[in-house]
Amino acid sequence: MNQNYAQQHLSAEQWAQADAAINALTAALEPMLVALSLDERQRVVKMGDGSVAFCRTALDVIAENAALMPRSFDIEEMRRDLASHDALNARVVRLTKLLEKAHHTDMALGSDVMVAALEGYSYLKTAGKREGVEALRKLLGRRFEGNGSRSETSGNGNGNAGNVAPPAA
Repeated sequence: MNQNYAQQHLSAEQWAQADAAINALTAALEPMLVALSLDERQRVVKMGDGSVAFCRTALDVIAENAALMPRSFDIEEMRRDLASHDALNARVVRLTKLLEKAHHTDMALGSDVMVAALEGYSYLKTAGKREGVEALRKLLGRRFEGNGSRSETSGNGNGNAGNVAPPAA
C-alpha cells in the first residue's frame, strides 16, 4: 500500500480497557453534568475567558463584604461553582486534546482504508480480467457510478482520499 498513516492497532482487550475507562469517566462525571436546551444555551449568561478574572475578584470582594449581601446570596455556592468550573475545565482541556487526536486518527484510518481499497480495485480491474472476478469488480465499481470524471490524486499524501477517482485500468 502506498499510504499507512495509522500503523498501531489496539487488541480486543485494549478496546475493552478503553470502554471501561470511558464508562468509569461517565459514571464519575454524570452526577454533576447538566443538559441545557437550545433555548437555555442561547439565553444563559456566559463566563468567557475575559470574565474569569472578574468573577474571581467579585467572589473575593463579596466574601470580604458578606454583611452587605442579602441573606439569600449563597457565597459558598458561588465558591463551589467556581471551584467545580475550574476542575471541570481542566478535564475538558485534556479531553478536547484527546478527542481531537481521536478524530485525526479516525480520519487517518479511513483514509488508509480508502486508499488501499482504491489500490486494490485498480489491481482487480487490470489483473483480474481473466480471473473470474468481473462481477465483483463491477460491484465495487458501483461506488463511482454517476460521479462524473474526477482527476486522480491518489498517493498525494494529504489524506484526502475521499476525493479520489478509481485508478484507470
